[in-house]
Parts: sequence; structure tokens; C-alpha cells
Amino acid sequence: MEQNEYNRPEEETSLPENRKSDRKFLKGAVTGAAVVLIAVVCVLGGGKLLRYFITGGSYASGSVSEEDVNDKLDLINALIDRYYLYEDEVDADALVEGIYSGYASALGDPYTEYYDKEEAQALLENTNGEFSGIGATLTQASGDTGVTIVNVYKDSPADKAGLKAGDILYQVDDHEVAGEDLETVVSWVKGETGTEVTLKVRRGGEELTVTAVRDTIEVQTVEYEMKEDNIGYLSVSEFDKVTYDQFSEALDSLEEQGMEGLVIDLRNNPGGNLDTVTDMLRLLLPKGTIVSIKDKDGNTEELTCDGEHEFTKPLAVLVNQYSASASEIFSGAVQDYGTGQIVGVTTYGKGVVQQLTDLGDGTYLKLTIAEYYTPSGRSINGIGVEPDVEVEYKYDENDPDADNQLDRAIEVVRNEME
Repeated sequence: MEQNEYNRPEEETSLPENRKSDRKFLKGAVTGAAVVLIAVVCVLGGGKLLRYFITGGSYASGSVSEEDVNDKLDLINALIDRYYLYEDEVDADALVEGIYSGYASALGDPYTEYYDKEEAQALLENTNGEFSGIGATLTQASGDTGVTIVNVYKDSPADKAGLKAGDILYQVDDHEVAGEDLETVVSWVKGETGTEVTLKVRRGGEELTVTAVRDTIEVQTVEYEMKEDNIGYLSVSEFDKVTYDQFSEALDSLEEQGMEGLVIDLRNNPGGNLDTVTDMLRLLLPKGTIVSIKDKDGNTEELTCDGEHEFTKPLAVLVNQYSASASEIFSGAVQDYGTGQIVGVTTYGKGVVQQLTDLGDGTYLKLTIAEYYTPSGRSINGIGVEPDVEVEYKYDENDPDADNQLDRAIEVVRNEME
């Protein structure tokens, strides 16, 4: 994750910071992108796993040699060959992937992860905010075998094909949906841009067959509207590469509508791209440091703002316990400069940066490489950003759409407008 970075509801995109610098940080998806070779794995002898080599011939502890590891893997492999009951089900490739995944997870860092090719593709789609598909969000109720279309993106292939929210999907090309999990159905719907997919749906008592031409779809990560008293409301679900343009357009639109105050909602936003969140903050902050990043050697990089677009109207940023990482960079900077008030509850507390490394074969390693600090020098790792105005969310069973946290944020902005 970027604290469950890919925690988006299941949809077409699912399974679920890029500027070059002479410094240590090359930021891309998550907070970095660089190509380094840290390990070499060899599979020898009829697809059987026999040898595992680490460049340099030793491990960080210094107590286990390359030869020790190779010998033990040979022994394990021999025991599997001789005694394992389900021999016909052994997947040698999965065993190799298991070594990589286990090696990374053994660090005990919840944010360091190894991604195989399929997982890496989904990860990159997620952080880019673009994917090849038809632009329809799918859902499957727990224990249900049916798949429902719950959202159709405007002007998407799904929209042009005539699909509507509420349609029950029961067949994709020649594949029957009944009995399949959502992940499988999603994989059938997705595909290369320009290719066709035939979908059969039930709408009321009618059965329809439509054909959609897959295209590149941009995920809508920003939603906005004008509330009463000319208070703008802008919700950011995550910080993908597409988010900056959506955020900038939303701000411009609200300004054109006569916005006098603004609420930015970052609740449940797990984070994302560092360049994206810093670019967005450059539309709000005064001149100065946005965030500083320090690596294990003490090298520090500061990302700054020129202050040319400082936002001077009343502002509240709404957060909760699931607002993490880039959301905390955003709310922490706004709080430090006094640009706005933070409303809600203390955020998640993920104050570390991950570098996403291409291992050269379509697989990736996401590795924690640095800690970040707010403009005032605060580390929020394991602490979070405490709100200026604390308000817990209270569910109203008589009015499920009621949102007491949002109401309080709007009240904070309105009071500053008076």
C-alpha cells in the first residue's frame, strides 16, 4: 500500500512520488522510480529451483553465506521432489516468486513489497490513474455470484455502448459470469485498447447484448461541487498522475462559480504520487518548503513552493484515520503554514517514502528509503496529523447520507468567511 495504497473498491482497474534529480531520489509511482539490480535468481535443471544467488555473496547479517542458502534450497527442493504428495500441482515459477516475496516481507516493513508481473501491472495502472478497459465500475456482493455495474464513466466505451448503472452482467464474450469471482470477471472485461468485448446484461426483465471498444480510461480521482453560501467542496480519493489536472480544473471551475471558501476532503485517501501532491500544494501554499525528505545517510531533499498561487480564502481540509502518506503531506503542510484548518480525526501516521524499483523483468520492488518531514520539521510517522478541529464521524441511521464531519468543516469555513 501507500497505507493500503491500492485500497480502491473492486473495479475494472483493480486488484487491488517522476522527476529526475541528481540527488538520491528519483520519484515516480509511490514516491520513486529507479533501476537497480539487488539480486539475481537462477532456476536450473528442468524448471526445478536449485540455486539462489545474492550479489556480493553474503547477507546483511553476515552470518549466512551464499553457499549455506544454496545448500538449504537444494535440500528443500530434493525433499519436495521425493516426498511431496501433490507433485503434479507444483508450480516452479510460483516457488521462485515466493522467494522474492518472502525475502522482501521478512524485513518486517509493512510498506516494502515485491510485485510479480501481474501485480506490478495492476500497481502501475493504479498509480498512473489510467487503464485500458470500458469505463464501468463493477461490484459483487459478499457471497453473491452476480456482478453489478454500479457506475459508468461519462463518454466512456461503456457509456457509448449503452450500459447503465444497475445492469447485471451475466456474460463476457463466451465467459459465463455465474460462479466466478470479481477479479476474474474484471480480467475478462479489461483488455488492449482498440479491441472489442461483448457483454450480456440484464436490465429489469430484459436481456441486452452490447459490444464495447476498449479504450484508455482515466480514473476520476477528484469530485467537486458548490455548497451553500458559495463554499466549494472538493474531494480527492487518491494522488495519481491524473489527479493534478483534475484538481486544477476543479479549483478553476469553483473560482468561476464565485467560490468564497473551500473544503478539501481527504478522508479515506491512502496517498499516492509525491510529485502530484507537491504540485497540487503549489496551487495553495505560500513561498517556502512543502516537504523535506531524509534518507538513511542523512541526505535531505527539500521540495519547495514559489508562492505564486497562494490560496487566501477560508479553507478546511477534512481528514480521518484512513488519510495517509501523501494525504498527510498535504494536510501537514496546510496546517504548518496556517493556510487552512484541519478538521476530523488524527490521520494514519505514514511518514515514510517508498521507492518503486523496476527489477528488469516486469517485476518490481517497493522499498522504504526515506522519512519525510512537514515544513516545520515535524515527523508524523507513527503519529499522524492531529486536527485543529476534532470531530468523530457519527453514523445517523435515520439519515444515512448525513455527514457530521463535513457539516463541521463547512461550519469552520463559514465562520471564517463572516
